[in-house]
Amino acid sequence: MDNRPRLYLTAAFVCGVLLTLGFKDFYPDLERRFRRRRSPADTLVSAGLERIDLEDHTKIRASDKPDHVEIAEGIEACIGNTPLFRIKSLSEETGCDILAKAEFLNGAGGSPKDRVALNLIKTAEEQGLLTPYSGDTIYEGTVGSTGISLATVCRAKGYPAHICMPSDQATEKSDLLLKLGAIVDRVPPAPIIDPMHFVNRARSLAADHTADPKRPGRGYFADQFENQANWKSHFEGTGPEIFQQCGGKLDAFVAGAGTGGTIAGVARFLKPKLPHLRIVLADPQGSGLFNRIKYEVMFDTLEKEGTRRRSQVDTIVEGIGINRITANFEAGRELIDDAIKVSDEEALAMARLLAEKDGIFVGSSSSVNCVATARLARQLEPGKRIVTVLCDSGTRHLSKFWAQAGSVGGKSDSKLQDRIGI
Repeated sequence: MDNRPRLYLTAAFVCGVLLTLGFKDFYPDLERRFRRRRSPADTLVSAGLERIDLEDHTKIRASDKPDHVEIAEGIEACIGNTPLFRIKSLSEETGCDILAKAEFLNGAGGSPKDRVALNLIKTAEEQGLLTPYSGDTIYEGTVGSTGISLATVCRAKGYPAHICMPSDQATEKSDLLLKLGAIVDRVPPAPIIDPMHFVNRARSLAADHTADPKRPGRGYFADQFENQANWKSHFEGTGPEIFQQCGGKLDAFVAGAGTGGTIAGVARFLKPKLPHLRIVLADPQGSGLFNRIKYEVMFDTLEKEGTRRRSQVDTIVEGIGINRITANFEAGRELIDDAIKVSDEEALAMARLLAEKDGIFVGSSSSVNCVATARLARQLEPGKRIVTVLCDSGTRHLSKFWAQAGSVGGKSDSKLQDRIGI
């Protein structure tokens, strides 16, 4: 007898059992997939609600991609558009809204001098005084920050840099200049009448370079103190940025002056737009600019420029303070409403206070600005808005200014009145 029908029947039975068992395990997953594929709109319709068409925004469509992405060109593109932020501790203690323009975040040399360096070079190129990669060399006399900015921008634009600076400035500045490939002359501090004054030395070296037929290119003296491309960089950049970032609402601007470019350029932009705005000079001890603003004289006639042979400014503060009039300062002098004198002790105390309370680690000129700002805030009504400038990081002042300021330690409860008497 043929057993094949029996075998077929047995096989079919076994297959049926296996399919039943498999479908039992598979069915819940199948049902879940079906429910997932069913659109939310179908669910709403089945519930008697109005149908809503939903769009899938989880995927980026080709039409959503930007047509053009602008990539910054070179380190020069990182100069300017620095943040404006509220200094919490000073604002809370004084009752005024104290805002800081974070110029130490400029992307080349890390100070407002980046703006100046770039504009000095661009203006000289436009005037045919500089040609990149030709051997033309830029010479400048500086206490450090302008030199660092120039050395950086020079590297980016194809020029050697030769920097002359006083030998009593923080060594980190000259060390950084050397790392950037600049030639550095550290000369003894001297009054401006001395041929070896750092500014006169740079001017002389530039002239010697140009006159030497054996040397390639020309020597260009940047002349940051008198070159009006300085204040114009702040008129075209810093001033408009502050106005926009504040929404046109501010009551005072406070800044120190070395060359005078920052305060002059910002004042010339802001004052016509905000006639009520107070422009206040922050001046360190030993500088004559305070007297120039308050009393229209720089110093006693017995000590006028050209007669005294010692160093002009006796202060630990670097970058601001001077005892002569510069073209850049004069460009905005008539717009300056007041001046506040700041001692070294006050600047040191403010530097520690900012680090302790806000985690803001800045150099000496920034500390002077903040002391003057806090003093001005005490004179104004609560709620007024004051803008000042944080020029550079404290890392450039470790060997001199911060060596005297000392370490912050674990303190966090210091008060303006206790530390500075404000």
